[in-house]
Amino acid sequence: MTKTLLIVYHSLTGGTRQMAEAAAAAARAEEGVVVRLLRAVDAGPADVLAADGYLFAAPENLAALAGLMKDFFDRCYYPVLGQANGRPYAAMFCAGSDGSNALRQLERIATGWRLKQIAPSLIVCTHAQTPERILAPKIIGADDLARCAELGAGLAAGLAAGVF
Repeated sequence: MTKTLLIVYHSLTGGTRQMAEAAAAAARAEEGVVVRLLRAVDAGPADVLAADGYLFAAPENLAALAGLMKDFFDRCYYPVLGQANGRPYAAMFCAGSDGSNALRQLERIATGWRLKQIAPSLIVCTHAQTPERILAPKIIGADDLARCAELGAGLAAGLAAGVF
């Protein structure tokens, strides 16, 4: 039976997009798993409900979950509430400093949906601390992209094997 992995991301400067694409490419190598990679603005409750597992990828903006990612959760939270219980998820963050508050926000939302976290959240820190560096296009390094790919592959493998 084919499983669906939904990867929802938002990216302003390209860092989170690169992370989500690395995870998606690795997940697509798993037989029996369909990977849907959607920007947060394009994803809605029907997409969430049609998936068997999730990977959420978001930037940290002003020490918080990026607004358009939060908008995705705002639009989907109540229509999905009580209908995704127990489904597996993982999360990735592209942060300029530490990403911990964005992580806490997303994990609280996932707790409300009663999702099952299958791996520790991944934070890639770009150390962008000036307005110029914060707004500049990001290039995520190979080691960090490999960690993103590993997370996507692991989530897809677990879905395919039915262990989540």
